Amino acid sequence: MKKVVYIASECVPFIKTGGLADVVGTLPKVFDKKNYDVRVIIPNYLCIPEKFRSKMSYITHFYMDMDWKQLYVGIMYLEYEGVKFYFIDNEYYFNGFTPYGDVKWDIEKFCYFSKAALSCLPAIGFQPDIIHCHDWQSGMVPVYLKTLFASNPFYSGMKSVMTIHNLQFQGRWDIKTIKAYSGLPDYVFTPDKLEINKDASMLKGGLVYADKITTVSNTYAQEIQTAYYGEGLNGLLSARHEDLWGIVNGIDYDIWNPATDPLITKNYSGKAWKKAKTENKKKLQEIMGLPVDEKQFVIGLVSRLTDQKGLDLIDCIMNDICQDGVQFIIIGTGDPKYENMFRYYQGIHPAKVSANIYYDEAKSHMLYAGCDVMLVPSRFEPCGLTQLMALRYGTPPIVRETGGLKDTVQPYNEFEQTGTGFSFANYNAHELLSVINYAKCVYYDHREQWNSLVDRALQQNYSWGESAKIYQDLYNCLCPWIQ
Repeated sequence: MKKVVYIASECVPFIKTGGLADVVGTLPKVFDKKNYDVRVIIPNYLCIPEKFRSKMSYITHFYMDMDWKQLYVGIMYLEYEGVKFYFIDNEYYFNGFTPYGDVKWDIEKFCYFSKAALSCLPAIGFQPDIIHCHDWQSGMVPVYLKTLFASNPFYSGMKSVMTIHNLQFQGRWDIKTIKAYSGLPDYVFTPDKLEINKDASMLKGGLVYADKITTVSNTYAQEIQTAYYGEGLNGLLSARHEDLWGIVNGIDYDIWNPATDPLITKNYSGKAWKKAKTENKKKLQEIMGLPVDEKQFVIGLVSRLTDQKGLDLIDCIMNDICQDGVQFIIIGTGDPKYENMFRYYQGIHPAKVSANIYYDEAKSHMLYAGCDVMLVPSRFEPCGLTQLMALRYGTPPIVRETGGLKDTVQPYNEFEQTGTGFSFANYNAHELLSVINYAKCVYYDHREQWNSLVDRALQQNYSWGESAKIYQDLYNCLCPWIQ
């Protein structure tokens, strides 16, 4: 049996700010428990809901050396849906109302967390074969493993995997500060290790010292080896290309299931979707404050409102999008300039635009079920979950051909009658407008082909089971001697 521990800063259902939490919380329970013992270590944030905190049990505590300081490390435990979760407890670091704060504070906090997560393994009696680290917050784990912990026989032979969920975030600060926070020796702060343009990057440390590197789609794995997408680490990633795996994320098909989803108006499955999606659309229009009209072509957008998501393209063409026969529904929060942008367009197109500047889980489910298309025009997208949820609900995505969007959405081909959505290649507002108008044309003028497109979308399988098979191949590659 292979023993694997996931080390990460967030995990559903305990704490979530992005897709990282979905991976860490969902993937471990997919593995066959006869062959894999997969456990998870995350911080014990004060902002974890009380319904989980009240069920945690205390295991032990100890004190850990950290740059000549003795720091408290408590270990709490909870088994949830068959997976063992351990929570590193330290109120000084994890007492905030949110999991993250300013960057410098987070760097100190996650240097502590990375070392504590490794240090707690003997205390919980778990000696993993593979340590699977996620994003920069656990980037120091592979560094510690091969430096300060290398002489400890307990850690001998352990392999590490570093997964990049978004290369843009690296845990980067000046060398002096990170050296002090981490307690690591001088020799790791060199250009071939943690140094990057005279600073230090915690993620780079993980990428240098990990035995294997993964990211969340094949295309993104290729893109980050180029200067445009590589965030200063493209040379390192190119040098390690043989150790770099692209494994597309999945979604939880039990939660995201139009046949059983309690949050939508009318359930549906297979090819029996037409009447149900119409009912879902009309209810969506009603609750979003738009005129109820099943003949409208309804475009959905559920997203963090940031530069990454291609919202500047939408700004250029929004008045062109808002023509006869179109409604546009937005759910999300983020950069105030984009929040205000969508409020502005709702103000001038009140019968066509519904700007919901908040996140609402129930309404997002209704959006996937009730819209005709889902818009994902990202500048870059390591994997993306929106398009996978849209496909699951038979709502063809309109995506830019980048990262996981390119890997998971096959563009519609009217001559071969193939495809599951629509796509555009260049980061260009008029290309986006052109593909929106093309989708609208197919919807209104070629309804039989549109219905076949929806059928194909519903037949796609992006459940975690498919991704888990590739992760198993990765783990077998790292530890082929363990059955």
